[in-house]
Amino acid sequence: QVQLVESGGGLVQAGGSLRLSCAASGRTVSSYASSYALGWFRQAPGKEREFVVAINWRGDKTRYADSVKGRFTISRDNAKNTVWLQMNSLKPEDTAVYYCAARIDSVDPNADAYDYWGQGTQVTVSS
Repeated sequence: QVQLVESGGGLVQAGGSLRLSCAASGRTVSSYASSYALGWFRQAPGKEREFVVAINWRGDKTRYADSVKGRFTISRDNAKNTVWLQMNSLKPEDTAVYYCAARIDSVDPNADAYDYWGQGTQVTVSS
């Protein structure tokens, strides 16, 4: 099994910034795949889970949802099995529980394509 643990959520005013992190661990993480993509999804109350951004193993391919382009930046450090999501210019509509997810191979915006999920971290943006 691969465990994903998110951190960094919190309450911030509109226009502010937060940096989320997701650490992967587990006895099989090194053998999970020769390469795996990590993605962030979010789910607001009463809404379906939606794709935010994903990054491939080498970090040279990313895919962003249109709603966060230019404001959010994803990065990863494979030596630390960690991915970060820098969120700037936050808006109230960014309020949601943010989930980290992992899948074999490259980026994919579909939640069903991901094998492992974290428990989520709450991000609240006040107006």
